Amino acid sequence: MLRYVGRQLLNMAITLFAVSFLVFMLNELTPGDVARKVLGPYALQDQVDQLTRQMGLDRPVYVRYIEYMGKALTGDFGESIVYRQPVAAVMWDRLRNTLLLATVSFAVIVPVSILFGVLAGMRERSRLDRAVNVFSSVCASIPEFAMGVFLLAVFVVWLKLLPGTAPLTSSGGWPIWSQFVLPVAVVTIYDAGYLISMVRQSMVDVMRQPYIRTAILKGMTFRQVVTRHAMRNALITPFTVILLQLNYLVSGLVVVETVFAYPGFGRMMLEAALAKDIAIVEAGTLIAVGVTMFTQLAGDLGYMALDPRIRV
Repeated sequence: MLRYVGRQLLNMAITLFAVSFLVFMLNELTPGDVARKVLGPYALQDQVDQLTRQMGLDRPVYVRYIEYMGKALTGDFGESIVYRQPVAAVMWDRLRNTLLLATVSFAVIVPVSILFGVLAGMRERSRLDRAVNVFSSVCASIPEFAMGVFLLAVFVVWLKLLPGTAPLTSSGGWPIWSQFVLPVAVVTIYDAGYLISMVRQSMVDVMRQPYIRTAILKGMTFRQVVTRHAMRNALITPFTVILLQLNYLVSGLVVVETVFAYPGFGRMMLEAALAKDIAIVEAGTLIAVGVTMFTQLAGDLGYMALDPRIRV
């Protein structure tokens, strides 16, 4: 186990190094001048050239990359041209907001998905199974922005029960907790629809296995069969998928954060990409890739814990 974890950590370090180099080179090849973005379209070329020299962008690419990696290893990711602050300060502030939204959403998504998936899968083709299947299919097929607009129209415009934005400030008269309701609802409805289908199908496959019929014939109650035998085996396959949702909840919430004006990580990355804020894009990409690899490692370890055969 320790050798496996060590090998995976080494692979993660190599992957992060390769990703940092690719992102750095792609930013160099993309059209548009950083200095021109900062000064605006009406700045004189002499002003653009002067700012380019001040930012050190006239030096060779490999020199700037080596300097960037040396500073990045110490936690210094440079200065943001959009926010006029150190990248680390902006990054951790926005990442903290997204982690808060992701934690609340994940705490709702997982038990709801497991509950409805198990209830639907343990009695295949029942009325409950059909109802849950239709519900999950509808939720997974509605795009996030469409669900967000629909909830805004109902709870903000019509009922006037909730705020339409989530700036995480009480300046508009709404408490902070109320600003989380709609973003969490959109993320939960969209993500739970897919996970419910995964858990339900895995539960159906397990309930068809011979050892389930054997347990029933030996006199065990249906509840004991489901809780002691079926559930653990049914959650082996969806477990990895559930953990991989953490990557989506950290770096994939750009639509939700934009719709509700939420100051999160995904919205920050979108604004930085549009403004060609290279420092933010590079640091954010490394964080997103790191989260993905850590969730994959956690998924592998959890998979081994649920199924001892994999350890061998």
